[in-house]
Amino acid sequence: MILWLTTFAFSVASALLPFLPIEVYIVGAGATQEGTATAIGLGIAAGAGATIGKVVWYEVARRGVESAWAQKKLGNSKVRAGYEKWLGRMQGRPWYAAGVMFVAASVGIPPLLVMAAVGGLLKMPMWIFVPTVFVGRSIRFSLLFLGVDFAIH
Repeated sequence: MILWLTTFAFSVASALLPFLPIEVYIVGAGATQEGTATAIGLGIAAGAGATIGKVVWYEVARRGVESAWAQKKLGNSKVRAGYEKWLGRMQGRPWYAAGVMFVAASVGIPPLLVMAAVGGLLKMPMWIFVPTVFVGRSIRFSLLFLGVDFAIH
């Protein structure tokens, strides 16, 4: 139980602070545990923590788009064009938005930190953002835990 809570807490911290890679933690934590069910449970705990951390980035971006700083940046024609391009791609297309976010959450391309901020800037519906990130991250981390379990035990 303590390992699950530690995994959850480290995952939240890792999602907020990009210099704390959860993958390194998973290798260490995964080496101490054995079993498929444990690996999947730890992957889900890590996915839940990562989702909470990315919701913070999402909210910071969502609320910050109205700031004077953001409006100044959006005054640049190239920045505005990129913003409007992604806005056009994602708004009104929940399946497209969910697909992009799922790939970022599960594979990491594009980086989820960036996509969480983009999701917030574009005001992606939270009902799409949260489950997509949770499922994608849980799959990614469960597979990593399973890989460590397979390699070591």
